[in-house]
Formats: sequence, C-alpha cells, structure tokens
Amino acid sequence: MSPRTAPTARQRRLGAELRKMREHAGMSVVQAGQQLGTDRTRISNMEAGRLGMSEERVRALAAIYQCGDQAYVDALAAMATERVNGWWEEYRGTLSAGVLDLAELEHHAESLRSYQPMYMPGLLQTEAYAKTLFAMAVPEPTPVQIRRRLSHRLRRRDVLDRNEPPSCTFLIHESALRMEFGGAEVAREQLEHVLEASERENITVRVVPFSAGGFPAADSSILYVAGPVPRLDTVQLDVATGVALVDAETLLANYRLILDRVEEKALTPEDTRDFIHSIAHQL
Repeated sequence: MSPRTAPTARQRRLGAELRKMREHAGMSVVQAGQQLGTDRTRISNMEAGRLGMSEERVRALAAIYQCGDQAYVDALAAMATERVNGWWEEYRGTLSAGVLDLAELEHHAESLRSYQPMYMPGLLQTEAYAKTLFAMAVPEPTPVQIRRRLSHRLRRRDVLDRNEPPSCTFLIHESALRMEFGGAEVAREQLEHVLEASERENITVRVVPFSAGGFPAADSSILYVAGPVPRLDTVQLDVATGVALVDAETLLANYRLILDRVEEKALTPEDTRDFIHSIAHQL
C-alpha cells in the first residue's frame, strides 16, 4: 500500500496515539518493527497517518505495547475501521484542510462544548449571518469562494439533526450577541435562531454577560470536542493562520478547567433565553 500524501486530522490522530502508546511502552520504532515483523519505516508511516490501518493491526500493536486500557484500544480500533469518506471531502482542494478537519471532528464527536467571545458558534449561524462574516474576509473573497465556504458552513449544521446528535453546550459572550453583523435585521434573525436552537434537547446555550467580569482566555474562541474516551478528546482553536488542533493531555485538562470557569460565570439556560430575548427586542 502506497503512503498517503495528505492524511486527514483523524488519520494523523490515530497514528499519533499509536506513537504515544509505543513511547509509553519504552520501545523504539526499530523494536516495534521487529515485534510486528516489519521495518521501522512502516512503523513511522503508520504513526504519521500515512498508511491505512486495520483493526487487527491496531490491536496487535496495543498487545505489543501492553496497553491495558481496553476502552481506549477499542476506540482506536474503531477509528481504523472507518473507510467511508465524509461529506467534507467534496470540499478538499477548494477549502483549507483545517476547515475540513473541523467538520470531521464535529461529525465524530460524542459531545461539544464551546466558548465564543465575538461571533456566534458556527453550528448555530444562520445563512445570512455566516455570509456576512465570509464577505468581510481579507483579502476579499470572490462570490464563488463565499458560496463554497457558506455551503460548507451550512452542511456542518447537519450534525445537530442526526438521530443521535452530540450533546452541545454553547457558551456565548454578550459581545457576540450585540455585534450587528449584517445589520439589525440579520442580527435579530440570528438571535431568534439561537433561541430556537436552545429549545432542543441536545443543545444548551448559556450567555456570559458583561457583568460577569473577567475569566481565563476571555478573548479566545474554544471548541472542546469529546471523543469516545477522554484520551481522544481534542480542542480546536481559531488562530491567525486558520485552525489549530490541540490534544496533549495537559493542555486538554487546562482547557477543560478554562471552560469550567467560563460556565461558572454564565447565566442559567433559562436566564439566557430571557437575556437574548431582551437584546433581540432592542434591535
């Protein structure tokens, strides 16, 4: 099998977890290759996500590395069995890899928890609101680029409509509620859409008001994506160059704590709905 030239974030993550497993076992790539009956190059390509993996191969490596966390091994084995390309692959080559990685993360998420200081969460954005944001980009995008980005953004929302959608908690700062992107009518429609979404069983919306004061990472957009086991959680951050994915255990723990602190400052879901209604009526 020829190595992949551009593995997805999920393929890279599977490989990275196998590397961590090997390193925790104190084995070199040479030793791992000898135990598996292959060479170091093949082990390196597996760990980089450049080679496809089978469930049997994942379990064989886990046994070699004497990993005793069965739930973790089962989750990795399940990742290895995925063969169908997701809908986001239709956009490869026309949108950034980071944007596609985000859609893939959301598709496989067990639950989502986010904090947004200035914009509405992507999964809750209306078409008019999202189109306004895309049109403001620098350099100015072409109409074709805007349509492509908008199409991708709207398809991401489908994850909320599945038979078994992920549980979602959206923490939104008051700043994001008051920003009139696209004008008052677009902003009002957006607020009404968030209110409607907040009535869903799997969605919790909580506002962080100005009166809450300061808290860690108040200016940072954070999306915490829970995997099938905590060791496979991922944090997505918006950065100047696009999308950054974080999965180091210490950083994951820090972001969980940050989001806990934000939730302590947030209004209850009931008070949040009243708060959003009030702002919408002012527009």
